[in-house]
Amino acid sequence: MDQTHASSPLAGAVHDLATEVVLALRSGDHLATVCGAAGIDEDDRTGIAAARVIGADLLLPSVLYGRNPHPGDVAVLDRAVREFPPKPDAPAATAWSHWHMISTLQRMAPPAPGTTAPAGYAEPDAAWLEEAPWQAFTHQLSVLAPLAVPAAPSAVQRAAANRTVDLARGFVRAVRRRDWLQAAGAGRWLTATGGAPDTLGLDGGLEFVELMGGHDPRVALHVRAARMMDGAGAR
Repeated sequence: MDQTHASSPLAGAVHDLATEVVLALRSGDHLATVCGAAGIDEDDRTGIAAARVIGADLLLPSVLYGRNPHPGDVAVLDRAVREFPPKPDAPAATAWSHWHMISTLQRMAPPAPGTTAPAGYAEPDAAWLEEAPWQAFTHQLSVLAPLAVPAAPSAVQRAAANRTVDLARGFVRAVRRRDWLQAAGAGRWLTATGGAPDTLGLDGGLEFVELMGGHDPRVALHVRAARMMDGAGAR
């Protein structure tokens, strides 16, 4: 791991996990464990914290390929849900990320008989997204990019679908500001909602974002997810 990605143990673990998710998306190898390939198990607290940062995207290869996730990855995500619940005063994006991790586990890996599922967690409020300025809206949606997946309806998805013009403006702004991670997240949402204006040139825009920001595996993750959803007819 180079110096850029080793600024802290957590940053390194996030980088490694995101890299393995991208590799799994590219290969389609649903039998391989993302966490195991990154050297992370459910007893690795730094790795568990990294899984909390990656969120439900830890299981994204299984979600997009429609296959069962590796038990080791399920165990790590489940541990992240239990170890890092949102505090009462947590930002709305944190609450939504937590909700999505739980709902993804329930959808993709129901608990085995005799085991305990994570405690239920009601869908958080999303009314604040309806009135947020387009710049803030794009920022928040990019943070919540893991929610931009097929067959996972939520109030956040509905807000994104209702404000695709604002997301398109935010995508362009992020590219101009060289904020590749925000641009990739916005582009993923535009693909998932199928509402990108034709004049945006989203496909070419995402190619440029990946070229410029692909050294960050989280950028590559969002771009790859967008391409897979686009190829599956999500647009």
